[in-house]
Amino acid sequence: MCNCGNKRSGTTNTQSSGLYAGKQPVKIPTQKMGPDIGFQYTGQSALTVTGSVTGKKYRFNSPGEQLQVDYRDASAMALVPVLKRV
Repeated sequence: MCNCGNKRSGTTNTQSSGLYAGKQPVKIPTQKMGPDIGFQYTGQSALTVTGSVTGKKYRFNSPGEQLQVDYRDASAMALVPVLKRV
């Protein structure tokens, strides 16, 4: 008769042994990968836009005001009719 089940119950594995065992988390670089992009507000009053990628809030207080926008948010900002790239 086989006694295989008893061998398994006597051993306990307290160490991780998977694919990620002993690995450190990946560090996301904080250095920007591209330059900021300038946008000018052409509307009539004030405007606040939230960046689609970064979540950063961009506040244009008056017509003609220019702000630097994170390059990751620039493509979505270009779709706002009262903003033009400078």
